[in-house]
Amino acid sequence: MVFTLVVHLYAKDDAAAIATLNNLLLEASQVYIKDAGTLNWYIMQDSKDKRAFTIVERYEQESSLQIHAANPFYKHFGATAGPLLDKPIEIRRFNEIDGKL
Repeated sequence: MVFTLVVHLYAKDDAAAIATLNNLLLEASQVYIKDAGTLNWYIMQDSKDKRAFTIVERYEQESSLQIHAANPFYKHFGATAGPLLDKPIEIRRFNEIDGKL
């Protein structure tokens, strides 16, 4: 069963913070997509509120998150993103529903 994280990030009201977070997310997507068990790692920016970003992370199974958290970039991402954010990161966890009857 595919396990999905939906992560919402909200940048500070500062053009440099928004740009830095954007670049950090682009880098993260290139790093994390290579992790074993990762199916997809998408980043999106709100079309109206440039401070609002969403990550959709899809994994083969929930246990794949252990590989994700063990990636050396994980700590770097948290330490770098934290000061750029205006709100705490919001994480939602989902099991994808198989559409087969």
